[in-house]
Amino acid sequence: MKKIAGMLCVAMGLAFAGTAAQAQEITLRSADIHPDGYPTVDAVKYMGQLLSERTNGRIKIEVMNNGALGGEKDTIEQTRFGVIDMNRVNAAPFNNLVKETMVLGMPFLFRSTEHMHKTVDGPIGDEILAAFEPHGLVGLAFYDSGARSFYTTEKPIEKLADLKGLKIRVQQSDLWIAMMQAFGANPTPMPMGEVYSSLETGVVDGAENNWPSYESARHFEVAKNYSLTEHSLNPEILVISKMSWDKLSPEDQTLLRQAAKDSVGKMRELWSAREKASEEKVRAAGSNVIKVNKEEFSAAMGPVYDQFVSDPKLKDLLERVKAVK
Repeated sequence: MKKIAGMLCVAMGLAFAGTAAQAQEITLRSADIHPDGYPTVDAVKYMGQLLSERTNGRIKIEVMNNGALGGEKDTIEQTRFGVIDMNRVNAAPFNNLVKETMVLGMPFLFRSTEHMHKTVDGPIGDEILAAFEPHGLVGLAFYDSGARSFYTTEKPIEKLADLKGLKIRVQQSDLWIAMMQAFGANPTPMPMGEVYSSLETGVVDGAENNWPSYESARHFEVAKNYSLTEHSLNPEILVISKMSWDKLSPEDQTLLRQAAKDSVGKMRELWSAREKASEEKVRAAGSNVIKVNKEEFSAAMGPVYDQFVSDPKLKDLLERVKAVK
């Protein structure tokens, strides 16, 4: 009996030591499709720096950027099942999973960047983040994604009719497919990593994205016509796997959530600078930047709103977003 008791004591001691060691060091892997130096990548690294400082190095974040863990649609599934701990993804690929994110991506919804910030920084933003939890994810924060505009390889988009029949790459989201159809284009969903070669080889005639993505992915090299439709200010969303979240103590959960919130200001600072630098770079490289009548494009979006904001709950959310001052 003494021998058994002694073995139990040793086993309990080893278990305690293992738990203590685990509590001392936590490394969270975070996915991103963008290259090193991109604002979203650096913002999550900054969050990791804050966590490391606040826990004396006990909690760290390892950012796996440049699509190292796959495209956004793939990494969402990996994050839901705990294969990846954290993920920074545009709101669009979440649309079919978390319906509330659909409202954020509705075309021409936000009047300005300030309007978007006030929306996601307030109760509406908290409500949308909370909607992730039933789907195996915990929403942490919103990052900027700038205004998205069209760019094409051959035919410049100067008016709505110019989009008719063009094959345009879109994010893997039913909402975005419908949006392109309402513009008169032929939507071609594909991961970000396939876009450059598809533009270069003519698989698609164009795509749409913000200044930093157009520049950092080097799409400006093969699609030199950039038309300022600015049809979306859809934000990015930072999430953590519910499985990874549940392994953290309540204290560590609080630390993580606060570090995520504190990284938002840094991200916006980085984004503003990068947006300006990216625009200057692609203009200097000879891109044809075209101003358009945005009202003409906006007027074509009625069917998209009718199709995707038919649910009373989403209609209410949409109206509350519009009412944000």
